[in-house]
Amino acid sequence: MPLVLSIRNEYMIVMKFGGSSVANAERIKHVASIIKSFSSRRPVVVLSAMGDTTDHLLDAADLAVQGTVDIAKVEKLHLDTAKELGIQVPAIQELLGELKTLLTGISMLHELTKRTRDYLVSFGERMSVRMMAAYLSQNGTQAKFYDAWDIGMVSDSNYMSAELLDDVWENIPKALDAYKSGKTGEIPIVTGFIAKDKNGIITTLGRGGSDLSATMIGAAMDAEEIQTWKDVDGILTTDPRVVKEARPVPEVTYEEAQELAMFGSQVLHPRSMIPCRKTGTTVRVKNSYNIESPGTVIVEKHTNGTPRVTAITCVKDVTLIDIQSSGMFGAAGFLAHIFNQFLKWNISIDVIATSEVSVSLTVNTKAKLDGLIQDLERVADVSVKTSKSIVTLICDASHSSSILADAFSALTKEGINVQMISQGASKVNISMLVDTGETNRVVQILHSALF
Repeated sequence: MPLVLSIRNEYMIVMKFGGSSVANAERIKHVASIIKSFSSRRPVVVLSAMGDTTDHLLDAADLAVQGTVDIAKVEKLHLDTAKELGIQVPAIQELLGELKTLLTGISMLHELTKRTRDYLVSFGERMSVRMMAAYLSQNGTQAKFYDAWDIGMVSDSNYMSAELLDDVWENIPKALDAYKSGKTGEIPIVTGFIAKDKNGIITTLGRGGSDLSATMIGAAMDAEEIQTWKDVDGILTTDPRVVKEARPVPEVTYEEAQELAMFGSQVLHPRSMIPCRKTGTTVRVKNSYNIESPGTVIVEKHTNGTPRVTAITCVKDVTLIDIQSSGMFGAAGFLAHIFNQFLKWNISIDVIATSEVSVSLTVNTKAKLDGLIQDLERVADVSVKTSKSIVTLICDASHSSSILADAFSALTKEGINVQMISQGASKVNISMLVDTGETNRVVQILHSALF
């Protein structure tokens, strides 16, 4: 009896579009055309709120706390957009009424809790998917909007920064199986960023929430790939606004993508990588203005060998803290004491370097440091320097000697002084500290030397 191989024919992709991609009627029409062009690949579409809607909602909340109910900006954007698109969206009218009721309640209580804030900002995504689904349907592409909980997105109750529960791995396939298997042809248009907890209360997923929504759906559905649509041809070797010769990177690993995001590149939030890393699902970063471009794929391992240097990114305006204590540095528990002070004040460390008698580290300039510095000064001499930048090479750190030789040779010729270097914790990055005023020049010099 001949061996019969099972051929998988149930393909699916996930397409995620951010707020700028659906900011107005013109952009919605464009995104709709992209969705239609991929309709044969059974897309599930994840959308953010339109443009500045989330900011408008939070502004409305601030007014409501002071006693004034005003949804004019949110209402005008959505009703004007619907009119320009030539569609009737009664579901949006219903949500606007619900929003006004919520803001009236806030104005009476004169307070905005985290739980209520999550409910409030959810209106942006919920109106966005209703707009897109209505426009697609009216123009010949079957589509159906879903609030995230309709497909099983359930989270904990940590409002404003909720985490998805393991239940989603079973919930999502159950909810979308009929679409994936071809029993229904309506393209799901799903809200990003939001979920509900076990009690049915709306939550938001915090930073990178829409990316996480997309990767979670893609991983749970065993999608062919997850596409996140930007306005550039994928991930570039560096910021094209700084280096005009920056070019697309065909492929990066999940780990490299996480490091890029941690050090300034707006690719995908690091936490959004977690679901697709579990399943090995490919992520592709594509350009909504250049559909034919293949973009950049994000995979577990490089398929054609690891490049020496993949990309250069930076974080500007960080603060350097030097902690020096010749008397206590060798004492047991000294470093633990230092780190406990950062934990106490809830301040995250970016990069760190140590020597026999000192610890140097960087933190976000927006962090409030007064209390931390006072605690540190009880056991060490502390100096704080602002206006610094972290320039990071995403690279194969096993070739660090040759990479650093080329990098420092180029910087030395231009009279650039690197004030700190950090390498070792990650095998895919080398970070260096320079003055913020020199950042763009440093990136330009390094890009010329290493690419």
